[in-house]
Amino acid sequence: MPTSTQTTESGPAGAPEPGSRGESGAGQKPKAVVRPGDRIFSAATLIAGILILLILAGVALFLLAQSKDTIEAQITDPSSITGGKGFFSYVWPLIIGTLISSAIALLVATPFALGIALFTTHMSPRKLAPLLGYVIDLLAAVPSVVYGLWGIALAGNLTAFYLWLSKWFGWIPIFAPDANGDVSNTGRTLLTASLVLAIMILPIITSLTREVFLQTPRLQEEAALALGATRWEMIRMSVLPFGKSGIASATMLGLGRALGETMAVAMILSPGLLTASLVVSGNQTIASEIAQNFPEAAGLRLSELITVGLVLFVITLLVNMGARAIVAKTSVKGS
Repeated sequence: MPTSTQTTESGPAGAPEPGSRGESGAGQKPKAVVRPGDRIFSAATLIAGILILLILAGVALFLLAQSKDTIEAQITDPSSITGGKGFFSYVWPLIIGTLISSAIALLVATPFALGIALFTTHMSPRKLAPLLGYVIDLLAAVPSVVYGLWGIALAGNLTAFYLWLSKWFGWIPIFAPDANGDVSNTGRTLLTASLVLAIMILPIITSLTREVFLQTPRLQEEAALALGATRWEMIRMSVLPFGKSGIASATMLGLGRALGETMAVAMILSPGLLTASLVVSGNQTIASEIAQNFPEAAGLRLSELITVGLVLFVITLLVNMGARAIVAKTSVKGS
């Protein structure tokens, strides 16, 4: 009997079965083609990341090597260090002054920065918002020495305000007058330096938070308004929760700028001993201590100042690590 062409259930004769691999490689995933440009870009970014780590390690090693004399003096003869009581007694007031001035600057600048960012993104007229943003960004371009000169002029106008603070709020240690019942007659106090620092970090926090607020999903804002929410309720329910991690990042970046600011603080502060009052002369920061004494330093004194710089390096590193942890935690909660 003549045989007829047989077909299978899966298809005509000669067709490959589903899932089978033919000679042409059917069923295999095509290999991704890596272009030369992608390889070059990947290698460049990797080199840049490694270079940053190497520079950071190099700075740390340099500071450690130059701090050897101070470490040896601290072990063998602490009285040879400035102040005569060892390195920790010398650097501790500087750390306190640095942290206090930076904290005050952050407390003053952050509410204003958030308000300006919210106004320029959600409240101001469309034609006015770009102009305001441009003016705020210009503040970041002003040199530190200009802020220092402005701070010196501002200090003389704050003496009457400091007298008023000490008169009515002198029972609070931070506003207390000195032993003679007076406040600084020049106004060049830690509070003045903190206010100038607040102006200096304001554009950084404002610019970053403004960009974060602009990334808020438009549908969320329109949905809140459609449900009857007011403008403020929409901001509170949609914009602020979305921008929590960005706000934390911006404030920590501003804090890092305040910790390391040198010239403006050195020009404003009158050197003196650590005191709890912010309206009398005294207090000093790490950066200003280095700036004022480094040009004439030599020998052990030079090593002391470099060691103080190492302390500031560690503080800044810890602040950045804490900022990363806060941002990561905020991002997880917000997601």
